[in-house]
Amino acid sequence: MYSRNEESVKYVDLLGLTTTSMDPNIYALVLDTLNRATSQDPEVLKPAEKKLQEWEIEPGYYSVLLNVLSNHSIDLNVRWLAVMCFKNGVDRYWRRNAPNAITDEEKQKLRQGLLTTNIFGEPIAQIATQQAVLISKVARFDCPNHWPSLVPEIVGALKAPQPLVQHRSLLIFHHVVKALASKRLLEDQMTFQELTNSVYSFVLNLWHENTELFLRHIQEGAATELITEHLEKALLCLRILRKLTVFGFKKPHESQDASAFLNVVFDRAKTSLECRKLLKGRGIYPLELCEKFIIHLTKVALGVLCTHPFSYVPLIRPSLEFALYYCFTEQGMALTYERFTIQCLNIVKGILQCTEYKLPKKTEQTTDPMTIQAYETKMEVLDENTACHMCRHLVTHYFLLSADDLALWDAEPESFATDESGESWKYSLRPCTEALFMRLIRFRKVLSTELVRMLASLQQQQISPDDLPGILKKDAIYNAVGLAAFNLYDHVDFDEWFTNVLSQELKIQDNNYRIIRRRVCQLVGQWCGVRASKSLRPAMYSALLEPLTRAREDAAVKLAAAEALRTTIDDFNFDIDQFAPYASLAISALYDLLVSSEECETKMRVLVVVSGVTEQCGAAARAEARAVLGWLPRLWAHAADHQHHMLRAAALSTIVHLLKAIGECSADVRPWILSIVNESTTLSEPAHVYLLEDALELWLAILETTQVADPATLQLADNLYPILEQSSEHLRIVVHIMQAYTLLCPEEFLSAAGGKCVALLEDMLSDMRTEGIITVMRMAEICISVTFPERNAFLGVKVIWPILIRVVRSLLEGEDMPLVLSVQLCLLSRVILLSTDFFYKAVQEAANGLTQYDSDPEKVLNKVLQVWTEKMNLVTQVERSKVVGLGLASLLTTQNAAVLQRFPAILLNLTEVLNNVMITPYAGLYVDGLVPAALSRPASPEPGGGAGGGAGGGGTGSGSLHELRKLRLALTHPAHTIDLSAYTHHQLETLKNQVGAETFERLLQSTDQETLQQIREYIPL
Repeated sequence: MYSRNEESVKYVDLLGLTTTSMDPNIYALVLDTLNRATSQDPEVLKPAEKKLQEWEIEPGYYSVLLNVLSNHSIDLNVRWLAVMCFKNGVDRYWRRNAPNAITDEEKQKLRQGLLTTNIFGEPIAQIATQQAVLISKVARFDCPNHWPSLVPEIVGALKAPQPLVQHRSLLIFHHVVKALASKRLLEDQMTFQELTNSVYSFVLNLWHENTELFLRHIQEGAATELITEHLEKALLCLRILRKLTVFGFKKPHESQDASAFLNVVFDRAKTSLECRKLLKGRGIYPLELCEKFIIHLTKVALGVLCTHPFSYVPLIRPSLEFALYYCFTEQGMALTYERFTIQCLNIVKGILQCTEYKLPKKTEQTTDPMTIQAYETKMEVLDENTACHMCRHLVTHYFLLSADDLALWDAEPESFATDESGESWKYSLRPCTEALFMRLIRFRKVLSTELVRMLASLQQQQISPDDLPGILKKDAIYNAVGLAAFNLYDHVDFDEWFTNVLSQELKIQDNNYRIIRRRVCQLVGQWCGVRASKSLRPAMYSALLEPLTRAREDAAVKLAAAEALRTTIDDFNFDIDQFAPYASLAISALYDLLVSSEECETKMRVLVVVSGVTEQCGAAARAEARAVLGWLPRLWAHAADHQHHMLRAAALSTIVHLLKAIGECSADVRPWILSIVNESTTLSEPAHVYLLEDALELWLAILETTQVADPATLQLADNLYPILEQSSEHLRIVVHIMQAYTLLCPEEFLSAAGGKCVALLEDMLSDMRTEGIITVMRMAEICISVTFPERNAFLGVKVIWPILIRVVRSLLEGEDMPLVLSVQLCLLSRVILLSTDFFYKAVQEAANGLTQYDSDPEKVLNKVLQVWTEKMNLVTQVERSKVVGLGLASLLTTQNAAVLQRFPAILLNLTEVLNNVMITPYAGLYVDGLVPAALSRPASPEPGGGAGGGAGGGGTGSGSLHELRKLRLALTHPAHTIDLSAYTHHQLETLKNQVGAETFERLLQSTDQETLQQIREYIPL
């Protein structure tokens, strides 16, 4: 053991390490440190790990590691750690542009060292595998451009007489091929195709040779070691051939070698299955290897089927016949095992769902001859009789719950109920058979009749609760009828079936009948959106709530009922009035299930159902929603303690729906909700990665139900800026939160966190797409729309001032999309309606530094008005066009020469807006259609009258507090409070008084007569 001072000196000495020399002392130091890093003592382990991390960027460090990992005399654990450190270093520092990248000189020496005799002769299998992975990582970067000798050297080692060298070189080649096959750039794919052409024949012959040997050795009863040697080599060759065949050819069927390989795949599988039977009888080790070999044969077929469907056409018949024999006959099934069966069934499913094997629906479309051949072959093999046999066998054999299933159900009912999800059909037998069944029943319509016959056979016999085989058969048939619901629409009267049979079976309490009760619940969920009359809905709700509210009901049955309930309320035909009488009971039952559930996955599923029910029911489930909300802090604490982040995310989503249902956030849970939102939106908290999205939705929901902002709510707003600064991923919801704050407490928010966020949004505008720009502009419009105290009257304008400058400069370019231009002009108009001085000041500041306009505000103003008047017709939304028109009308009286030069164009645009907003509810009298009748007056040729007044009285309305605040703001919107015709008339009269009657008349004469004629219909001129 070194003393701490000695260690420090020696660690510093490593800085002199180079690739040209290997100082024995340095080698010994690294070796000793690796040895320490394998210690079980944390006091020894931690400093050694830290030192190894520091050395990662030192020149020559990986040369030392290579010497350690290739030295067979060193301890296994030390060599293992050395190879792992080397692998990590390749990931981090092998790229040329990586910080502290390994030098080209050292990389060259490392590549040479990775293909030495010690590597190819590695005696320890685990170390050999890691060395192969290490070489493959380097190969992915450097082969073939910087490592052209790699493949030739490996192939040369494959021809070595020593069995170990041949095995290790095959292992290395397998990992290298696997790495190179994963590259997806076109150039890399072409390089891989060249590699395939150069080695395919050699690898294929090697595979044939080793496969023949291990099959013969098994049949002859040879020694286990001899069987294992050739079986492992055959398996490695097969893995290499799979990658080469799938990724190394554009069209494998055009290669003689590839076709020859594919044509023997199923023959080899048949022979291997027979040999597996022999191995199983002897109970020796190679059984597992033999099973892997067979599985990889099926993986070859699946890979080609998915990637090169036309190359697979010649294999359709043999693969279907192969699967039919081994999965649907007693003789074949006697030779199989579960994973092999799954692979075979997935091959059949792949053929049935392959788009290239289906005839086009429109007969006039041209069809590839290969498609016709594939379709005809498929139809010939899977004729009606065969399809019916497959259907019956799937239902009566594969769909039956096994003894293992029932044992799992007894021991862990929640795990049993949530076991099958996602892509489990690729790896689990039951989901696999169900997926194939659903493909099969779409393929052959005759199967619907077969299913109906099987269902009818159940009605002819009464199955006793003690008859477990009979119950399992009924469950299997019910499962099939549920999966095929859409195909059985015309064959099954679900209303009658549910009323007379299913609802009665839910009442049978025997333990064995839990199987049927669970399935009945699932059937309700599967059929409710297919063929269940609206009048049946109450009975369905009542039936599902029966097991949910039953005290001693099985957990799996309850979960099935909860899932079915979620499906019924998500249905298009859902009627809240029908469900209202059951809402309270449903929420109460789901709450009990949530509390009693133990598994994280179960709680998540129940929370989803709770969210769905509360969202649909709203106030009808208010009391029960409060109870659920009161229990959630305990669930949150449990999930936090056990790092169940997805459960916490589900809880956040549920709280959103609960708050909306309750309509308020009570004082007893508000501090807790604010604390979890704070935790979930603080970017320094690791859990924010999982929780941020749902927490933002909850944040918005709590603001929407808040009466008055308290200090904690305002302090929470400080989290917005870092979220916006990190990325624009959550821009929409963050801006909605900012809008909610602005409506709730405008002065407090915009003078602090809100102001910083708006400034950041302005900075982000240049990189935003149309949707983002519109979102920011709407936020800016709200900022200047809300009411501030007198001391801060123009705080909103101050906050959005940089955005205003950007908008003016954007208009000078005149290239924005119509939607963007629309919101920009609307924002400018809202500012003008507040104060025309702000507008002219913004133009003046925007002109600073614009050399193309000589920094002249007048030139900038001219250009802005030109774009405004020429493109105002792109503002198609009526409210916006009216506000933009009001803005133009406001400018008329600012005594600006540039405005008066545009008088004809301004008048033309105002006329077009008047044409859009003026209506005639009274005979011959026009009124502004956007202004409530109490504020609008008829536009008549009689003089007098002025602009409409301020905001109308605020109505109480309905909905959340946030909606009421939005309503009050909407009532003050200029489009709904200012009569455009009266305001325009007032502005024109004011202008006439400003410039005099003679000048005003000249302005009118400069205007198109048709325009004057139209505007005189609304305004006396």
